[in-house]
Amino acid sequence: MKRNVLIIGAGGVAQVVAHKTAQNNDVLGDLHIASRTVSKCDSIIASVHAKGAMKQSGVFEAHQLDAMDSDAVEALIRKLGVQIVINVGSPFVNMTVLEACIRTGASYIDTAIHEDPAKICETPPWYGNYEWKRREDCAAAGVTAILGAGFDPGMVNAFARFAIEEFMDEVKSIDIVDINAGDHGKYFSTNFDPEINFREFTGTVYSWQQGAWQENAMFEVGREWDLPVVGKQTAYMSGHDEVHSLAANYPQADVRFWMGFGDHYINVFTVLQNLGLLSEQPVTTAEGLEVVPLKVVKAVLPDPSTLAPNYTGKTCIGDLVKGIKEGQETEVFVYNISDHAEAYREVGSQGISYTAGVPPVAMAMLIANGTYDLGTMLNVEELDPKPLFALLDTIGLPTRVKIKDTDMTWDQSIS
Repeated sequence: MKRNVLIIGAGGVAQVVAHKTAQNNDVLGDLHIASRTVSKCDSIIASVHAKGAMKQSGVFEAHQLDAMDSDAVEALIRKLGVQIVINVGSPFVNMTVLEACIRTGASYIDTAIHEDPAKICETPPWYGNYEWKRREDCAAAGVTAILGAGFDPGMVNAFARFAIEEFMDEVKSIDIVDINAGDHGKYFSTNFDPEINFREFTGTVYSWQQGAWQENAMFEVGREWDLPVVGKQTAYMSGHDEVHSLAANYPQADVRFWMGFGDHYINVFTVLQNLGLLSEQPVTTAEGLEVVPLKVVKAVLPDPSTLAPNYTGKTCIGDLVKGIKEGQETEVFVYNISDHAEAYREVGSQGISYTAGVPPVAMAMLIANGTYDLGTMLNVEELDPKPLFALLDTIGLPTRVKIKDTDMTWDQSIS
């Protein structure tokens, strides 16, 4: 059984991961959290203790770390005896942290595709540009690496496999829909790191349709969805991580990602983009200062981790999967509903961070008990989803299934 966890990162998702690992430290053992700014780690640990989250008495320590330095990450893993690394830092550090795990034999979990800070929206498939190049190295070292293990990517990948295996003989399409029907009360903010959030929407929108990559502009293709709990919502086709692995594993299906945006968000985003304020390329001010516009925007927007106390409303994230069963067309919607206020009461974070932070902890627990400790690199849809669903049902993210007009909570009887 693997034990001892290192969390890399100290943002809103890391806070959720910290609380959830603490709630399950009987399984996960000693806990550590590391970031460039150790004071942020200290604050997260203080919040864990303030809520009495530790299931049993044990270690939870903070460490200063430059995760862009593989040697430093390797040294910390070896020093602490860490066997599982949960990387919820910036996507810029994925490859350096993965390298350290390959060197040490520690299991690796992340929640997003690696990004090069100098490049935005590279050509598909994004995983093929970075992580998948280390697949053979993971297998040779016997290292379990689970990629994109948040919610989207992550749970939506598991939803797709579940829908296909349980309800279809043939899959035709996978539409991932992410709706945040919450209100944070700010004039404008992003729910994740603004730099990472905006980078998703300033390039080409790639989808996998008709057996090939298709290109659109952001906000070019939108449609109204009528969803459980959150009702009718407008979502736009967007480029996103999970499309790239699902397209590789289900090439016969059209794979699209849709994200909900209100008119206000679109208007502000459009102004910022048209003014050049979302550019990652440096500019020089009249005073001779070199600045990166996107980083300036990030600096003046609210820190996403500060949104939680006043956040209200719910999220609905799921997969509408269409296919053929016994010669007849069928469709299944597999999804989760999360509540911002409930997430804040439990772990001090808003619902978007909660949905992203709970799944990697479940993955870590399934690596710890051997279920997912497979000694190679995998995307989430390459794992049996049922153990994951069963565990998440008990730790805060129940899965629901809607088959036409029948809506039910997933349990072992659905098969």
